[in-house]
Amino acid sequence: MTEIGIDAVEFRSGKLKMDLPGTFAEAKDEDPGKYTKGLGLHSSSFPDAYEDIVTMAANASKRLMERKGLEPEDIGRIDVATESAFDHSKPVSTYVAGCLEQIYDDDFHHANKGERKFACIAGTQSIDDAVNWIAADKNRGRAALVITTDTALYERGDSGEATQGAGAVAMLIDEDPDVVTIEPEQGYGSADETDFLKPNQQFPSVDGKRSMQVYLMRMREALEDYETQVETHPDDFDFIPFHTPFPGMVRKAAPLGYRHVARDTEVEDALAEEIGRQPRPEAFDDDEQYRDALKEYTDKLTETDRYQEWYERAVAPTIEISSRVGNWYTSSVHVARISALKHARENGIDLDNSRLLVGSYGSGAQAEIHGETVQPGWEDEIAQLNVDDQLVERYDLTWDEYEKIHDVHNHDETTDVDPLTTPEEEFVFDGWGRMGERKYTYVE
Repeated sequence: MTEIGIDAVEFRSGKLKMDLPGTFAEAKDEDPGKYTKGLGLHSSSFPDAYEDIVTMAANASKRLMERKGLEPEDIGRIDVATESAFDHSKPVSTYVAGCLEQIYDDDFHHANKGERKFACIAGTQSIDDAVNWIAADKNRGRAALVITTDTALYERGDSGEATQGAGAVAMLIDEDPDVVTIEPEQGYGSADETDFLKPNQQFPSVDGKRSMQVYLMRMREALEDYETQVETHPDDFDFIPFHTPFPGMVRKAAPLGYRHVARDTEVEDALAEEIGRQPRPEAFDDDEQYRDALKEYTDKLTETDRYQEWYERAVAPTIEISSRVGNWYTSSVHVARISALKHARENGIDLDNSRLLVGSYGSGAQAEIHGETVQPGWEDEIAQLNVDDQLVERYDLTWDEYEKIHDVHNHDETTDVDPLTTPEEEFVFDGWGRMGERKYTYVE
């Protein structure tokens, strides 16, 4: 059976930076620890006036294709996953293809193009679609380009404002991949939920507390579904990239997942000597007593050396980049994967043929759990990313600049603000066309 997965990956951050414990906390007159310790965020990426979901997607794709030596004829499918789209008919993938055709002699006229929407999980769904397309032998030897891109912005004063972010991840899905193969087993947890939505508006309506609850419930369901196909153990996976709306959310989800997969294993037996065995529902008169006991056990679990060592090894490296860029919606879990692999390379960790457990989530709501196997070419691929350079070079916003630039990215407004950075060798937003469409050009 031919192995299919991610053959190459690229990362594109918005070019502006918001210092959360500094500029943001000071303007809000709040304790910086609310952001660094509570949310786990130190800074976030923000798009300049000439940046949007198309420019970030196209620029990530351009860099990926150039360093892989690809031409348009090598791409048979372009799928964009986003929840920041500005058109209900024309997909973002057509804009991206149009941008790339400005710098290539050939075109993408024979590539299938589409746009996927299911909040933050749409990127993983697009990968699934591309893998199935290749597995069905419909690709005619061509690869798929899957792009996740979002301006994850909130209305001024919204409780989610501190978690904002903007960026894109481009992934090449192909046979015999260099980064990871996608394992066929998948677990799902899905329900009709109203926790986060954007009814014909750029900035979302969010029930923050409910959204966190739904995230955890759907993740648990997806893990239970996955376990009907694959046996799990806390030590089976080297890294566990989660959907990361903010790192503090992952810190809440991780012990619940660890507790679940440790149950009825030698790990639970070993921990029992220190904190007792996990509560079982049949031992309690009602659900409330059981939940209270489970919470008490989980709190004790997080204080154990065994759990903390596992968390620092398997989870903490996945949120290192997120703590510096904020929430990227559809890119979130794919940034977490990059973060883990980048950490491994920089610390000399051999990941060849090791496994990742990937937990994706989208509000509304659905979670997916699947496994991935790291391929021997992963280190060379990750070495070509310039993540740190992009993040160091971001323009540090003042509060006044932030207030002005924020309005530029509200789809309901047209605001003229001078850019804060100078574009170079990249695609930029270049104004409006005769039918109200957004126009793009390549700046040398």
